[in-house]
Amino acid sequence: MFSAPADPNDPPRPPDVELPDGTVSPVPVGGARTVSEETDLFFFEYSYPQAAGEIPQLAQWLDQLLDRRRQALAAEAAEGRERARSNGFPFNSYSSGTAWEVVADLPGWLSLSAALDSYQGGAHPNYGFDAIVWDKANDRALEPIAMFTSAEALDGALGERLCDALNAEREQRRGMPVDQEAGDGFNSCITPDETNLLLGSSSGERFDRIGIQIAPYLAGPYAEGSYEFTFVVDEQILEIVKPQYREAFGAPQ
Repeated sequence: MFSAPADPNDPPRPPDVELPDGTVSPVPVGGARTVSEETDLFFFEYSYPQAAGEIPQLAQWLDQLLDRRRQALAAEAAEGRERARSNGFPFNSYSSGTAWEVVADLPGWLSLSAALDSYQGGAHPNYGFDAIVWDKANDRALEPIAMFTSAEALDGALGERLCDALNAEREQRRGMPVDQEAGDGFNSCITPDETNLLLGSSSGERFDRIGIQIAPYLAGPYAEGSYEFTFVVDEQILEIVKPQYREAFGAPQ
């Protein structure tokens, strides 16, 4: 169910939320939002900060994503319970969590990261990351990597530094050198486009640092956890920013 805007010139409101008892709760506009719902089938959490909620089109985008993820979780949990019953196994409720946070709030851009977690049976829950950059002037979401000329160009500018930092951290956690000749993903280099890419700022004026988040299983076993690194935007990186986004980037002063 959608609420019509009071005035045709007003931005569209996000969809109202239908609660388990069938009633409809209007989505708050203009601030942070936190949703938590627990049923016999699933536990669902979703949140975003005030800076995101104060941008109507972004709040609508995030609310629509919330609705899709909740519906997907409900459907998957229902299917999982039926499979468990059919096979004579106990059913453990599923879960999904998404927590958006501000990475950088610039005059023309809002960079957001999300911590994700999920459980769909198995030995342990899983977790990962997501990120977008909101273009305030054009009211649209971009993947951070879309602001660079290509994934290959970003790997050329950042890949070696990322690989060195990753292997140094791997060695510290494992207590032994990394064998890059082993031929498996837990010892290989990771390219920036395989990671969760964050655009940050130390000045609040331009993007001057790049964050890298690597979820479990990409660079090491689950028990090893995730990896996170931060790199300064330098001339090599500035050269591969698409021309239309160059004004949004700058080296730290």
